[in-house]
Amino acid sequence: MKKTTVINSHLSTVIAGMGHMDWLSIGDAGMPVPADTEKIDLALTNNLPSFIDVLKNIISELEVQKIYLADEIKTKNPEQLTAIKEVLPGIEIEFMPHTDLKKSLSKTHAFVRTGEMTPFSNIILESGVTF
Repeated sequence: MKKTTVINSHLSTVIAGMGHMDWLSIGDAGMPVPADTEKIDLALTNNLPSFIDVLKNIISELEVQKIYLADEIKTKNPEQLTAIKEVLPGIEIEFMPHTDLKKSLSKTHAFVRTGEMTPFSNIILESGVTF
């Protein structure tokens, strides 16, 4: 049995297959996912699991060098923005309109759907290297 923190076999496989500068996205329960983007649906019920809990779990195994967020998170969900910055201190953030973030999901290896029920709780993680 796997000893590290990501025990979801589907998610673990995606993370293990990522290379430098590849993208993985995590989002709230309502984020529309392009048909050609792999979706790993972890949502169980409202707010379970939370966006932040899933983010923490993923970054325990994925080296992240940059993140992409919707501009709208600054005004529509500043608490979530603060939480993201606390979980990923010092990581470069690029903001873009929410419509562009949704379009960018087609470039990600997978979209991880959480049970999060707060607006604009969506992120694209750009993988870094550990050497």
